Amino acid sequence: MKISRIKTTPLLVPYKKPYIWAQGVVHGAGVLLVEVHTDDGIVGIGECVATPSAVAIQSYLKLAEGICVGRDPFEDTRLMGECYHTLFQVFGTISAPRFSGQVFAGLEMALWDVMGKATGRAVHELLGGAVRDEIAYFGFPQGETAEEIASEAREMADAGHDVIYVKVGRGDALDLDIVKQVRASIGPEKRLRMDSNEHWSPVRAARMIRKMAEFDIDMVEQPTNAESVSALAQVRANSPVAIAADQLVFTPYDAYNVCREKAADLIVVGLHESGGIARFRKIAHIAEAAGIDICLHGLYETGITTAASNQMAATLSNLDDGNQFMNHLLQWDIVKKPDLALRDGRLAVLPGPGLGLELDTDAVARAAEVHIKDSENTGCS
Repeated sequence: MKISRIKTTPLLVPYKKPYIWAQGVVHGAGVLLVEVHTDDGIVGIGECVATPSAVAIQSYLKLAEGICVGRDPFEDTRLMGECYHTLFQVFGTISAPRFSGQVFAGLEMALWDVMGKATGRAVHELLGGAVRDEIAYFGFPQGETAEEIASEAREMADAGHDVIYVKVGRGDALDLDIVKQVRASIGPEKRLRMDSNEHWSPVRAARMIRKMAEFDIDMVEQPTNAESVSALAQVRANSPVAIAADQLVFTPYDAYNVCREKAADLIVVGLHESGGIARFRKIAHIAEAAGIDICLHGLYETGITTAASNQMAATLSNLDDGNQFMNHLLQWDIVKKPDLALRDGRLAVLPGPGLGLELDTDAVARAAEVHIKDSENTGCS
């Protein structure tokens, strides 16, 4: 079996409501559908995050196609290494261990999907087998005001989510109001996490965490600038609340540095940061050796990433019990099967083969049209 071509299609799936966080507002999941075709008719499915430019990501993957065509998809590790070397290292002008993750994640997912379909096995079986039967996700309420966020948080708590996660970093008074109202709405038994998305200095983080600690905060995610391991370590050393690293960790080297510096109690990372399933597992194993759990991160993605993350997460012994789920933000998904709706805040490990999904071709066509119209209106592509 050989790779015959790699097809990429820019898509945009709108959100039900604006996604508001410390860095801005996002209105939909802009992704690049990646289809790896083989000479025996198998098609592997994956997706890349296509922001800020789908055309830019497509251009890189077109170069990667030249490396992959005619090669065995079971050479996944070698292919990913050659793609990174050729696209980012060979000329000595670009070192991009982080950006390359965004570029290659969808291709790597699709290769795993091919391998699973070719063998009739779920990806988690190819990785050594599942160590759990389901993945637990936190409730992620949305809204512009504290009242809106608290109302949705109550619904999610009632729906079975044991962990509720809210975005802060939008101003001290609003942040405190959000945390206060959400805690009141979900009661004392549910665990409450918050994420300021790098928006605080160490001094401000210390002040805000002290004030928020009275609301029984379970964890604070990436409060300081992601370029500084020492800043996060400084916050953790003096914090009464557990601290998580997020944007600080993209590569196994990042994970090692966080563990070595004792900068975090938890590492949050996703397939689009790590560059796919294999490198994510390297990060997880480094964290495991340091006694640190891994939490699945979510970006502007569809059910394709949900399925791929589910397959991979099933194999991790140090997986957190409150992971990020983004499908509930979508107006509609491009995955037809299986049903990815959560039950009591959980999703069973998908049976496969491959990633265990079937695309909704009508929804894919619709998302492609939305992308085109959005590009025409914004001048971006």
